[in-house]
Amino acid sequence: MKLKSKIERIDRRLLEAYGEAKRRLKRDPLDELILTILSQNTTDTNSHRAYQNLKSRFKNWEQVRRAPTALLEETIKVGGLGGIKAPRIKRILEEIKNGNGSYDLSFLRKWRTDKVLSYLTSFQGVGDKTAACVLLFSLGRPVMPVDTHILRVSKRLGLVQEDDTPSSTQEKLNRLVPETTIYRFHLNLIRHGRLICKAQNPRCEVCFLRRNCRWYKENVRVRVNPQ
Repeated sequence: MKLKSKIERIDRRLLEAYGEAKRRLKRDPLDELILTILSQNTTDTNSHRAYQNLKSRFKNWEQVRRAPTALLEETIKVGGLGGIKAPRIKRILEEIKNGNGSYDLSFLRKWRTDKVLSYLTSFQGVGDKTAACVLLFSLGRPVMPVDTHILRVSKRLGLVQEDDTPSSTQEKLNRLVPETTIYRFHLNLIRHGRLICKAQNPRCEVCFLRRNCRWYKENVRVRVNPQ
């Protein structure tokens, strides 16, 4: 398939530029879930600060669940949207406790990937991307989370269509990207989106993926080399 060959070429060039992605220390599934919720609509730096504040103030998830919403919101405010994320986290913890009798989600390691995805996305505020992060970073499954960088770069490169949603992009990339390289491809594509293929003013003049980029051919090269 042409797209698979294209992805292999892109992966090689990303690897040459950024190196092999460093594997993150695997967190407990619930820890990864909460951290990913905190990362929604904010930077990695701010979400990790919010997560560390949360872990420092509360000894366990039971304390988080029982904490006044205002206190939890104040604890995680550095991550932004505390008024949305605090009640969301409390509600998810309550549903997990009521459904399983504890906060231990280690049973997810034995479940099929599609079953884990269905379970996690049953919680309000947990979409495909958040669930995929738990699958990839905590459970070690070859699943491709799609954030704003992945979505933008994938569309510009022509790996998916312009009208593809994050969910449909995730589904397509999961089929196209080899399982053995999906971890580094995910992280390196995000890095490329942050450093070069930016939302505003992409740095096409220094981009080593120009030859593989549909957006460059249709928008930039035409201006540089008018017929």
